[in-house]
Amino acid sequence: MKLDTKVAYITGGTKGIGFGIAKALVQAGVKVAISGRKLEVVLQAKANLGSENVLAIAADVRNFEDEEKAVAQIVAKFGKLDIVIANAGLGKFAPIDLLSLEDWNAMIDTNLTGVFHTLKASVAQLKANKGYYISISSLAGTNFFATGAGYNASKFGVVGFTQAAMLDLREYDIKTTTIMPGSVTSHFNGHQPNDADGWKIQPEDIGQMVVDLLNLNPNVLPSKIEVRPTRTK
Repeated sequence: MKLDTKVAYITGGTKGIGFGIAKALVQAGVKVAISGRKLEVVLQAKANLGSENVLAIAADVRNFEDEEKAVAQIVAKFGKLDIVIANAGLGKFAPIDLLSLEDWNAMIDTNLTGVFHTLKASVAQLKANKGYYISISSLAGTNFFATGAGYNASKFGVVGFTQAAMLDLREYDIKTTTIMPGSVTSHFNGHQPNDADGWKIQPEDIGQMVVDLLNLNPNVLPSKIEVRPTRTK
């Protein structure tokens, strides 16, 4: 891809992995739209990115109409949409007998149904522009662990959904990848990044990975990528 002609949409783009991807794409010359639930937070992230080629959108991926409106805003602003990064997600961890209905539904609705909403709302643009769809799953999408039943279910679902979608969409010359990171320095699950996080994957590392994917020979498709820190703490 000639990246300085491309337009990208990143859900959950205000911090963590989403912000790291947005920063890398802006630096590569891509016009970028980022979304989050609170407009003031998205506007602050836009300011932190320091580029006029960033569009801030208030949208909740749990609401399909929000995603439709987000895509419409992007097309109205930039004329098209080429790259979609379904990144918005959250985690709630508890033994299955203690996991609340509220936390289960929050994870399934955001992590899994939200990924579907984002693709469903953007697929016409991806078809028109022979675009690229990337979902951000997790190593928890292939490795289960105690207290992770709800999170595992959502992320296993994202992996299966994205791989099946890849088979559906490649006939339209749409490339589809799911990235499955391990430990990343982020605000995930209420964590505050600090100096002790140096051993982890950094958000900008995932951003660079996305740029590298976009720059690959169009005949090459890494459809599922597991990525983990080189070492453990």
